[in-house]
Amino acid sequence: MKQAIDQFLQSKNIAILGMSSNSAKFGNLAYKELSKKNYQLYPIHPKAKKIDGVKCHKEFGEIEQTIDGVLISVPPSESDKIVDLVHQAGIKNVWLQQGAQSEKAIQYCKENDINVVYNECILMFAEPVTSFHKFHHFLWKVLGKLPK
Repeated sequence: MKQAIDQFLQSKNIAILGMSSNSAKFGNLAYKELSKKNYQLYPIHPKAKKIDGVKCHKEFGEIEQTIDGVLISVPPSESDKIVDLVHQAGIKNVWLQQGAQSEKAIQYCKENDINVVYNECILMFAEPVTSFHKFHHFLWKVLGKLPK
């Protein structure tokens, strides 16, 4: 899994699915944190044009930049559909945030040669790791629980 994580984190242009008008949702937190870490982020939302003042796109095709990776933070039933759209768009890196993964989505990625990270929180690995994620990362390192 460490190799999959490292490959995903090399992405510079990342689409995020899972932002909402509820600023407490993980997608919003991930956007705020990752935007401080030298990534170009492109929220995708089927209805919203802006969330917290950030422009949203309806689909991958609306984004002018080449997308290197997709962070998915939606219910697992939606992830199943999204990974197919990722594949159709030719994107080769997916991070299924904890709670977004399903066996079907994971298997689809593997069968279609898409690098996939799952059962991990991106904020534990995107450098620099800050806030309580820094402590959590340190604790996992000490306990030998970090992916190898």
